[in-house]
Amino acid sequence: MQTPNLPAIRTRRPAWNKGRIVGQKRPLKPKHVWAIRVRLELAENHRDLALFNMAIDSKLRGCDLVRMKVVDVMASGQIKKRASVLRSKTQKPVRFEISEGTRASVGKWMKDPLMVGSEYLWPGRFHERLHISTRQYARIVREWVSSIGLEVTAYGTHSMRRTKVTQIYKKTGNLRAVQLLLGHTKMDSTVRYLGVELEDALAISEAIEI
Repeated sequence: MQTPNLPAIRTRRPAWNKGRIVGQKRPLKPKHVWAIRVRLELAENHRDLALFNMAIDSKLRGCDLVRMKVVDVMASGQIKKRASVLRSKTQKPVRFEISEGTRASVGKWMKDPLMVGSEYLWPGRFHERLHISTRQYARIVREWVSSIGLEVTAYGTHSMRRTKVTQIYKKTGNLRAVQLLLGHTKMDSTVRYLGVELEDALAISEAIEI
């Protein structure tokens, strides 16, 4: 008598995204930005402060931010006011401003012994890694967010990319400027990225009383 082939019994694993917020990550608010900056300054964490400020100003994806080189931001011993970085996703350059505060923090970081002879702006701590990895960067962002009491699952590396452009749109309403700063080829991508339609609809709804 042949034994029927029964399906293998597998233990059910919980869904990887159970209890997590897997949608679009929230941008940081100005009060969050300043809270993180103050904590990093008090801790005299020059690397993280420079990384945080550059992430806000550059609006780069994490994969492009971690690969930034010293020559991207420095010329003739001075930190540039504007920089250009080649994006790995599109292989096209994107330009961004480097604010005074960011230039100051990067200048302090450049004096650190770890930066002696380094080609990359955020060198790895091990010889086999030329720069920090995107996973390391994501972990650092989680540390920043948790340090000021925010929900870690609601924020991520894309929060850094969205923070400044969200404020630019709120203050100017200039979608074209945001599109150029993010390096998007289509306006629809920028609209979805910012959640503009929903925000505008809510603002209109709040202004109407019945």
